[in-house]
Amino acid sequence: MTNSVKPFRYVMQIALSVTIMLGFSFSAVAEESQNELPQVIIETSEGAIEVTLRPDIAPETVDNFITYAKSGFYEGTLFHRVIPGFMIQGGGFDENLKQKQTRSPVPNEAKPTAKNLRGTIAMARTSAPDSATSQFFINLTDNGFLDAGVRGPGYAVFGKVTGGMGVVDAIASKETVRSRGMADVPREPIVIHSVSVRQTDTTAE
Repeated sequence: MTNSVKPFRYVMQIALSVTIMLGFSFSAVAEESQNELPQVIIETSEGAIEVTLRPDIAPETVDNFITYAKSGFYEGTLFHRVIPGFMIQGGGFDENLKQKQTRSPVPNEAKPTAKNLRGTIAMARTSAPDSATSQFFINLTDNGFLDAGVRGPGYAVFGKVTGGMGVVDAIASKETVRSRGMADVPREPIVIHSVSVRQTDTTAE
């Protein structure tokens, strides 16, 4: 009489195979989810910067940034504030250092877990927490004092540079002067030619 119960070793081999297949499946889902994060390309006079946005941690901020990008608002604006060892800031002034008219401010979505690390992009604002409009900055180093809860509400991180960090560093190396009442302005204008959205799905699953 044939025993219908499979040997233990055979059963374990099947279970292990299923586990490995599930592992590959979960990895594929995670990779697909990562790929669904929206990306933008910031074309500058120094080269292109690729930024992956994080609507999962700052949804209103990302939506605001994408709205400005799609409207062409950033075309012809400058990186008008450059401080080596700290950050580069842009997205608010034209080539004549005239501030552009913006939309209404967005709420400050800074979180203690979304840290201002090197390569992250965050919203610039005034001393009022909920005053961010179009201007953003890219951290050149880990700037923990900008994180929420360290010295106050913090500055909202909403993405990270995933390509072209060398361009960011090149911008940071430019000579700066004082111009029109503003400090740390690059002597030679660093122009943002465009900010284009590579992927329009802003839902991270």
